[in-house]
Amino acid sequence: GVMGVMGNKGGVSIRLQFYDSTLCFICTHLAAHRENIVGRNADFANVFNKTSFEIGQDAVQEVIRLGSMSQWANSANAVGAADHDLVFWFGDLNYRVDESIPTERVLELSKANMLEELIEHDQLNIERAAGRVFRDFEEGLFDFKPTYKYQPGTDLYEERPDKKLRAPAWCDRILWLAQDPGHVAQLNYVRSELNISDHKPVMSTFLVTVKDVILTKRDSVYEEVMKMLDTYENNSLPMVSLDRINLDFGEVRYDQRVTLPIVITNTGQVVAQFRLHPKVDESALCKPWLTVSPTYGMLIPGEQTEIELTITIDNSTAHKLNTSREILEDILILRLENGRDYYISVTGKYARSCFGMSVNELVLYTAPIREVPLDPILRAEKYDLNSRAAMCVPKEMWRIVDAIYERGLDERDLFTAVGDPDEVYQIRECLDTGAAFENFSVHSMAEVLTSFLSNMSSPIVPVSLFPTLDIDAQNIQMFTRKFLEDMLPVPYNVFIYIISFFREVLTHRQRNRLSPAKVARILCNCLVWSPQGNAEESGNSSNQRRGNMQQLMLHFLETNSI
Repeated sequence: GVMGVMGNKGGVSIRLQFYDSTLCFICTHLAAHRENIVGRNADFANVFNKTSFEIGQDAVQEVIRLGSMSQWANSANAVGAADHDLVFWFGDLNYRVDESIPTERVLELSKANMLEELIEHDQLNIERAAGRVFRDFEEGLFDFKPTYKYQPGTDLYEERPDKKLRAPAWCDRILWLAQDPGHVAQLNYVRSELNISDHKPVMSTFLVTVKDVILTKRDSVYEEVMKMLDTYENNSLPMVSLDRINLDFGEVRYDQRVTLPIVITNTGQVVAQFRLHPKVDESALCKPWLTVSPTYGMLIPGEQTEIELTITIDNSTAHKLNTSREILEDILILRLENGRDYYISVTGKYARSCFGMSVNELVLYTAPIREVPLDPILRAEKYDLNSRAAMCVPKEMWRIVDAIYERGLDERDLFTAVGDPDEVYQIRECLDTGAAFENFSVHSMAEVLTSFLSNMSSPIVPVSLFPTLDIDAQNIQMFTRKFLEDMLPVPYNVFIYIISFFREVLTHRQRNRLSPAKVARILCNCLVWSPQGNAEESGNSSNQRRGNMQQLMLHFLETNSI
């Protein structure tokens, strides 16, 4: 931060109109630290969503006359980043090389200019490919060495004994987003060899095509179009047909995206402009688990287009479905300009999953969770929810831990290598249905375990148990004792079970290459997350408490405190 008082992460943006094209430039400094990928992704989303320019109704109308439809759909006096013809995003984005490659190896490859393996494990490339950040943005290929971290005033990577050893990374990047990708071409993408900082700045040259609207021709075309529209409107009102208005998505699973299309055809004699419209007393077009694209459009007579509706079950939605606070049912309103409304019914059935549930509920059921009814009345008829827990820990967690124990605690890079996505999906299905595991890889099993613990509806270790004071050798025993005493019974059982398992994992550290510090960080990420953060704490205080918690985890792993 600035003098240890103010934060130095965020972004600044500026927009301009060059001839008849709109351009936006955004410079950001995103969250630091190699392991903080989620923080960087969140910083990007925050800057992107909050970038807004109040340009006034007259300016918006002029943008519309220059050919933009997005402002017409938004009906606003402001424009966001994505509303521009071209967006350039650059700065210290702080994405590093994935932690699966040790720091020493990254240094060795960087100095030798052997970049292929490092580029393949670049966090920004991985996150963009997964669609978690900078969606639809483009970045050119680069062949220069990592731009961070150098000894200031030199061209040497920082390896001095008195300094913290950091893995070199391409922190400094330039990306762009174009409404028409053919209107921008990157001519080069290089770095500077200035050495006044611990970063090497990057730079790029672009060839951009800008619009230059000929006003007389525009007015002429406008008049011709208006005459044509008047003719159509004199004949009849706009009319469209939908190939279906009832969409049944069938069974939808956790962390799954299911898409169904609706075909809209203009069956009238005039241009039909349509858009989705919120229901009465609501601002959103649909429920959070449903997305629609596009939400507006225009069809000339005889033309047709598709609207895609997608259901996505994330952790928040799964929790609401499991607690009967949500159902997969919604009604969308498709409104024709100067025409009628069409009502589209959306239904689906959630295939219940142990992901997104709480450990307190999971221990109540011995049957596979897929067989437990979502309806609270049917669930109460089938199970005595007031009885004592049927198990000490969730059976799903026991199954996956047992499988990892049996299949390979000696596996190299255990809990750090990424599993196979298809296998991860199949393992989740086995946990939810009670089916036997096939010959899945240990890495896929490990990824499912960390995902299971990370996606509880409430964390195993809530934020209320975070140590409030600095931990040292004199008070750590007191903190560990109080920590265990304050835990509720089922989370306590889960915590003891997981700690005991990872202790066993660490006895194989010579082969699986895990260390107590790395396991402590994994446990903090899985067990100690706090939903949506704690708004009452400053960022520094929150980081300090998480650091204290990591020390506690390390203490549990290395001593007989339990």
